[in-house]
Amino acid sequence: MPASISPPGPVLEADDLFRVPARLAPGALQALAGQAVMPAFAPAPRAADLVDITRVDPAIALDIRYACSRNFLGFPVYPAVRAFLQRPAALALSHARRLAGQHGYGLLVYDAYRPWHVTALFRAAVPEALHEFVGDPATGSRHNRGCAVDLTLWDLATRCVVPMPSGFDEMTPRAHVDYAGGDATARQRRDLLARIMQASGFLPLAEEWWHFDFRDWAEYPVLDLSFDAVARAERK
Repeated sequence: MPASISPPGPVLEADDLFRVPARLAPGALQALAGQAVMPAFAPAPRAADLVDITRVDPAIALDIRYACSRNFLGFPVYPAVRAFLQRPAALALSHARRLAGQHGYGLLVYDAYRPWHVTALFRAAVPEALHEFVGDPATGSRHNRGCAVDLTLWDLATRCVVPMPSGFDEMTPRAHVDYAGGDATARQRRDLLARIMQASGFLPLAEEWWHFDFRDWAEYPVLDLSFDAVARAERK
């Protein structure tokens, strides 16, 4: 698998994967998602203005898990290593990256804008007991609006991704922001990430320490644009 990022970014962590036994085979899930029809959502106050976050801030590193097999499904659902956010959210993330730098850390993004049909695929893939960890396609997620980002910290000196109380996309109580077990230093880094993101205009999600919503998420529409369509619109 090609590396998602190159120096001077972080050395990607070893396999820390949480896997869910899929309810259907990959091909069946992708076919189901491809046939899904997005509901007609209420008009949003703001028009979409998705931008590539690495063009806004090249110092933000990427490890887009859904563009490879290193995710809870075990197969890629994105065609490329890209990360898009609504422009104000991308600018806020750049602010967070600068704050992290003051503590000796960089930001490593796992996911950002997620097309609606991928949310439908996730919902179909996991058992009902794990629905709290995936968005509801009936309402659309903050990722679908280009206003949510999944990320972690990496050490600028060692280039190592820092340990957190759980791995990314781990669907267990260890992923909760109030989890009090495990290593104390990992919890401190989790809490530092939350403070950095909140100071930059993002809101935490109780079930996932890595997930943050841009404060104005409700003002943007739910989208099902492909990455290619987003990139074409950005170039206009």
